[in-house]
Amino acid sequence: MSFDHLGLSAELVRAVAEQGYQTPTPVQLQAIPMILQGRDILAGAQTGTGKTAGFVLPLLQRLHQRAQGRGERPVRALVLTPTRELAAQVEQSVRVYGKHLPLNSTAIFGGVGINPQIDKLRQGVDILVATPGRLLDHVGQRTLDLSRIEILVLDEADRMLDMGFIHDIRKILGLLPAARQNLLFSATYTNDIRNLAEKLLNKPELIEVAARNTAAERVTQLVHMVDRERKRELLSRLVTACNWRQVLVFTRTKHGANRLAQQLEKDGIGAAAIHGNKSQAARTRALAGFKQGAVRVLVATDIAARGLDIDQLPHVVNYELPNVPEDYVHRIGRTGRAGRSGEAVSLVCVDEHRLLRDIERVLKREIPRVAVDGFEPDPTIAAEPIQNGRSTAGGARRGGRDRPAKAHGAQAVESVGKPSARPAGKSPARFQKEGRHGEQQAHSRNGRAVQRANAAARAEATPGRRRERPALFGNR
Repeated sequence: MSFDHLGLSAELVRAVAEQGYQTPTPVQLQAIPMILQGRDILAGAQTGTGKTAGFVLPLLQRLHQRAQGRGERPVRALVLTPTRELAAQVEQSVRVYGKHLPLNSTAIFGGVGINPQIDKLRQGVDILVATPGRLLDHVGQRTLDLSRIEILVLDEADRMLDMGFIHDIRKILGLLPAARQNLLFSATYTNDIRNLAEKLLNKPELIEVAARNTAAERVTQLVHMVDRERKRELLSRLVTACNWRQVLVFTRTKHGANRLAQQLEKDGIGAAAIHGNKSQAARTRALAGFKQGAVRVLVATDIAARGLDIDQLPHVVNYELPNVPEDYVHRIGRTGRAGRSGEAVSLVCVDEHRLLRDIERVLKREIPRVAVDGFEPDPTIAAEPIQNGRSTAGGARRGGRDRPAKAHGAQAVESVGKPSARPAGKSPARFQKEGRHGEQQAHSRNGRAVQRANAAARAEATPGRRRERPALFGNR
């Protein structure tokens, strides 16, 4: 089936053809007709499935069909995203696909000046793409009116909850008119997302285009066991010996990203780091250099890499395994996109064996181990606990806006409708919000992640919290 059979207008079909797309992806086939009918949807779609066009195209058509009077241009559609990069990319898609329609759009997010955004809003915007914190900054300054919103999109909703944005989302929902269309997209379907969907969506259509928490089928995955102190040496060897020209490397912390990028530069490998402490301009430059080939290795934290859209990215390296296994799925989803093949390599030291087992439990299979001559791990080295994203050998991590200590998504979502019980001794969820001068970079998982990572806190989850999983996205 082609795009002109989905009920899209000639202007939109033309814009899609100009981008070289002929056949809709599965998520587009399901989502576009439903959205055109005005239905709420709950879609499980990982990155690389074409989900952005899946909601942008019908959104553009519905707004165009219900054009406002001349001279009147309130914000009519709101797309919320967890990160600056994703906001910029979604807004770019709106402009590309809406180029033949008389609709205006803009993106607002922290890390950049607010005054140019105010000027754009005053000129009139039909479609607004925003991160939650900066959106509320504008609301607080009375530079933005959300009372005329017709369509709300929550893109990568699971990541927004993980980052502690639920408090901001609750505020935003309270500013929107009750009569509106709601579209919720999530790469994973957790109890947190289920709770949010129950309170947000009205008889939603369910769309499933990928099994829950499964890695991209076209991505070749392998593990290299290596001592923690020799990871950088092995990474340099792989990049040079295998002649990798474009590699996205993940670390747990922003400090680790900076350090690794500097070490690679000393090895003669062009590298740059992106994370929450980098300005938006620096992150944009680093990403542009990576896409253009000037930067060979881009080192990123999970928060900064979320939403990155890099065509034909061949290699992803987990320099450090994530504390939460679902993050592994998001990481390797940066490659193997849109039907292309890719490779995901994980450098695993003795400290991370438990994390690796957790990942394999989610994947429901073992990742192949491949030994590298000369880098076999020393069996006499003892494992050390990983605390807040870092081995105790490197010192406990303090502060930082990439990963606040306790932004507990599940508890936060439940508070939309009712108070939630929490394990004894646990402090209330804390949330950080992006300010006028910077984007919130709070990336935290729930208490279970720290419990898994800490030898002293590997206790079982509190009884009575387990809920029956819905059929959507399958079961673990």
